[in-house]
Amino acid sequence: MYQSTNQKRLYLIGSTGSIGTQTLDIVRRHPERYRVTAISGGSNVKRLIEQALEFRPQQAIIADAEKYGELREALAGSDVEAAAGADAIAEASTHPNVDMVVNATVGYSGMAPTIAAIGADKDIALANKETLVVAGELVRRLLKSSKSRIFPIDSEHSAIAQCLAGESADSVRRLIITASGGPFRTWTREQLANATVADALNHPNWSMGAKITIDSATMMNKAFEIIEAHYLFNIPAGRIRALVHPQSIVHSMVEFEDGAIKAQLGIPDMRLPIAYAIGESTRLAGASEALTLDRIATLTFSEPDVRMFPCLTFATTSLERGGNAACVVNAANEVANLAFRQKRIPFNDIYRIVAETLEKEPFIAAPEYQDYVATNASARRTATEIADSISRQVTIK
Repeated sequence: MYQSTNQKRLYLIGSTGSIGTQTLDIVRRHPERYRVTAISGGSNVKRLIEQALEFRPQQAIIADAEKYGELREALAGSDVEAAAGADAIAEASTHPNVDMVVNATVGYSGMAPTIAAIGADKDIALANKETLVVAGELVRRLLKSSKSRIFPIDSEHSAIAQCLAGESADSVRRLIITASGGPFRTWTREQLANATVADALNHPNWSMGAKITIDSATMMNKAFEIIEAHYLFNIPAGRIRALVHPQSIVHSMVEFEDGAIKAQLGIPDMRLPIAYAIGESTRLAGASEALTLDRIATLTFSEPDVRMFPCLTFATTSLERGGNAACVVNAANEVANLAFRQKRIPFNDIYRIVAETLEKEPFIAAPEYQDYVATNASARRTATEIADSISRQVTIK
């Protein structure tokens, strides 16, 4: 690849996933601007090898240590160092050959490399919402003593950042996060009781990984985005709302004290917020297909139905309780989400597992890093026990 001293050196965590592969698309189009110096993936070692041989980073890391031998053998003689495990993924965030960490992984595992990057004064393009959901207070405290800056990749938070550009924080009345409504927007409660994994993965607008697509179907992702927005933009939860917008053209809005509302519009394409983030809030020509006026002839908005999608309420619950509450919610949701994808529990029991886990887990008012680690492990055990109990009582088709 073309190399220049003006290239921004990227460490891409989660390179084999949806956001990761789209980030690499942008790097392909703009080799004069970006160079990938490290990549890491979860368990898709074949794709990680292909990416390593194409982009020639200094290091390629596989989270699944059992795949390390295959990775090392494939990269032998390529000048790409092979590594494995969560510690290696976090340590790579601190390397001097990295200017920006692009955290495109999904789940709790994204927290440690984000915190390591902050400790090393690295800028972060953040798609891993769980970092702020689990440990938002800790991250915000660490940022105060670091040179790190966070640039959000989530389309909703990127939209808010774009709307806030040039505006005074005092002028903001509230943030409005849009939601597509997912595949079950028009379903009944009775239909939801029999929703299949294939139904839930059939998102009408976005192409995303399986875990986040299920979170979209339950609207848990919107609860997480409200929590994330609170920590990113320092806006109280009571001034952040979600609106269902099936067209997914308006990605979020900001309402100001004078009554004006600014919205960011674009086609459903994650390349636009990715490019905006790795460009440090600058615009990259051709990042996305342009939105044409004929596509916005009809834009509709409605209040979400929390009786149908009660997972949305975990945003308010978590922020009102504070402490380790959101960490519990995230851990239990990861367990429940996977159990549903494995066809072990019904769709509606995702909420039940999270709610019961939150009731059972000890509350820690002012957690430190190790408290989050312990809470995550404990909540996963509790949620797994509940999921196993449900699984023994039901048969999923």
